[in-house]
Amino acid sequence: MQAKAIGLTQGLPVSDPQSLQDVTIEIDQPRGRDILVEVLATSVNPIDTKQRQVQPQVEHPRILGFDAVAKVLAVGEAVTTIMTDDLVYYAGAVDRPGSDAQYQLVDERLVACAPKKWTAAQSAGLPLTTLTAWEALFEKLPFIAAANANLGHSVLIINGAGGVGSMAIQLAKWAGLQVITTTGKPATTEWVKQLGADVVLDYHQDLAAQLTAAGLTTVDHVILLHSTDRYLPLVTPLVRPLGTIVAVVTNQQPLPMALLKPKSLNFAWEFMFTKANYRLPSMATQGIILARVAQLADAGVIVPTTKRILAGINAANLRSAHEIVETGQMLGKVVLTAPFNA
Repeated sequence: MQAKAIGLTQGLPVSDPQSLQDVTIEIDQPRGRDILVEVLATSVNPIDTKQRQVQPQVEHPRILGFDAVAKVLAVGEAVTTIMTDDLVYYAGAVDRPGSDAQYQLVDERLVACAPKKWTAAQSAGLPLTTLTAWEALFEKLPFIAAANANLGHSVLIINGAGGVGSMAIQLAKWAGLQVITTTGKPATTEWVKQLGADVVLDYHQDLAAQLTAAGLTTVDHVILLHSTDRYLPLVTPLVRPLGTIVAVVTNQQPLPMALLKPKSLNFAWEFMFTKANYRLPSMATQGIILARVAQLADAGVIVPTTKRILAGINAANLRSAHEIVETGQMLGKVVLTAPFNA
């Protein structure tokens, strides 16, 4: 079957009209554990812009998009967890055509039914950032994924107002953690406080001095959601001995890992596509995580992080969304809603 989509054939600046183009692609029927969905809303993440920028020239358009809410149209013969007509949400996989298409094939293990009380635009802002935040907090760090299960413990989240930070703050507070985060503007400071941050540090100023002024000497663990090169040396003195630093943003220079040795600090990378990229048995945990988060959303424990909605999924709107994300100053998430090429 044919599907309207937005694709690219080579890495170009987002200002170039050819960087993202309206195209038509062929979609196969689902087989095995795949489901066929009709995309209702999709969001743009930093990985979309980075993948676009480095895309080698190809003959057939590549379809990006790693967040979506969609209606299930058909399922493969091995599917057991999802049914036709379910409304699902997911982040998908980097090595398959993404959600910037009218129809998409997705592995059932990566999806869950979307929150029932949220709009498609609200839910589409969740999957990638939620999975990244959840895996950082509850898989890379030794926190327990349950309400108020970590009272007396703390986490420092660098860049709390972005997409991942906005979810990490909420999940950390649900889990009972004291949350310290960083912002640089009054608007972002107000946003993270609304989400539940206990202590907000101005990243323009000395972090250690501000932490001391807030009555804290150290934090238990750290999640770096911005400039690992810059922040690893800055946060290392703030972490208690035997703590862990989780980084999401790829470093540009060799990291000064020797700084971690005196305190026996641990360092871990978080990349939520690892499970799908390597077809790990644990990839099914992503669907389970999204199902749990949908329950939290419907219970009002977490609030939407979608801050901007563009009506119509087309090349022009997608280029605008990429441009917004590339500024690095996005508050929360930007989402595009169907119809396609409209």
